[in-house]
Amino acid sequence: MSQRTVYLLDTNMVSYIVTSRSAAARQQYRRMADDSRIIISAVTEGEIRYGMARKPAGARLLNFMQRFLDEIESVPWDSPAAHAYGNLRAQLSSLGQTLSPLDLLIAAHAVSVGAVLVTHDQAFQRLSPSLPVQDWANDI
Repeated sequence: MSQRTVYLLDTNMVSYIVTSRSAAARQQYRRMADDSRIIISAVTEGEIRYGMARKPAGARLLNFMQRFLDEIESVPWDSPAAHAYGNLRAQLSSLGQTLSPLDLLIAAHAVSVGAVLVTHDQAFQRLSPSLPVQDWANDI
């Protein structure tokens, strides 16, 4: 039995999928859902819930986002993620590079669960080969 690939979506990728800002990302998500494990970090869930709390007037978007959160697995940020965070941050620091704090938490989470990080943010490319990265939103 072959192991399914795990994909961890970053916050912007979730937004592109839910809002249909990227038709390519939405199509890829649908295509991969049957054969792969697609997850988000609890950090991403927190960012999404923050955005939802800030814009309660957008009932339609809130409904779409809540349905997405009900369907997708949100993985708790745990000790293995903290370990990966320490290593990634030290690696970047030794190279004189940085990522935003939340981006680094999400990247570390992907490393800790052995996932491919799905993002449109080119800043994550500097983490290769420590972290495989894919961009499903190649149409924006």
